[in-house]
Amino acid sequence: MAPSSGPRLSGMQKQVLSLYRGFLRAARSKSAEERHKIESIVSTEFRRNAKQVDRKNFIYIEYLLRRGKKQLDQLKNPDTISLSSFDVGLPQTKHTKR
Repeated sequence: MAPSSGPRLSGMQKQVLSLYRGFLRAARSKSAEERHKIESIVSTEFRRNAKQVDRKNFIYIEYLLRRGKKQLDQLKNPDTISLSSFDVGLPQTKHTKR
């Protein structure tokens, strides 16, 4: 296998991509209508977090990964038919004026 020409990813970035792919794979086991809803929710959530979460806020990113893994485990359950989303909000940080 030839080395990839793209940028090297950190371990955390690999975890995020793996989680994203996991959601898309799990969505395949649901009905077509629910699959599209799940894909839309997952895509929106990941894009929103990519824009709003500071890449250096490792603790919050790890929290999101843990929460996402729990949601993925629930989605993989055959009894689960759909996925819902709610806004948890970002932790408040103090900004100082200089």
